[in-house]
Amino acid sequence: MANNQQTEFWLSGPVAGITPVLQPVAHAILQSQREVQAAVQNLPEILLWQRPGGVAPVAFHLQHLAGVLDRLFTYARGEQLSTEQLNALQKEGIENTNISLAHLLQHFKEQGNSAIEQLKNTKDESIFETRYVGRKQIPSNVLGLLFHAAEHTQRHTGQLLVTARVLNNKENL
Repeated sequence: MANNQQTEFWLSGPVAGITPVLQPVAHAILQSQREVQAAVQNLPEILLWQRPGGVAPVAFHLQHLAGVLDRLFTYARGEQLSTEQLNALQKEGIENTNISLAHLLQHFKEQGNSAIEQLKNTKDESIFETRYVGRKQIPSNVLGLLFHAAEHTQRHTGQLLVTARVLNNKENL
């Protein structure tokens, strides 16, 4: 796969080892990792929890990006969330100035890499297998969960990009 920084992942060819139907999921995750890294590389740590215009802070989006991948890919494996995952979900968005930008980025990178590995291990014959979500055991399937993980990751990436840009521009005024 080409890794030209100017070319979006969806135009860069297939990600090795991932079935064609799941390529868009891999592309979305990889694109988010790249864009998030670029958007926050010069963001001062003091701004991580700022809420310009009342929007969610950059730190929340970084926590949520990693958390969503973790949770939805857990369901796609046919598992339910662990106590640790539920506790992490409860802490998303609660201001914690002891968490560094580097830590949040590393956690998102690791979760994204784990998701890519899981995609490589997802067999075509499992794509439409039923999976159950949450305590209510709402039925979905592997493809639905992985697709939702990709689109939800892209949604929060976009929100993070705008918030980071506003915060960076505010610093330059």
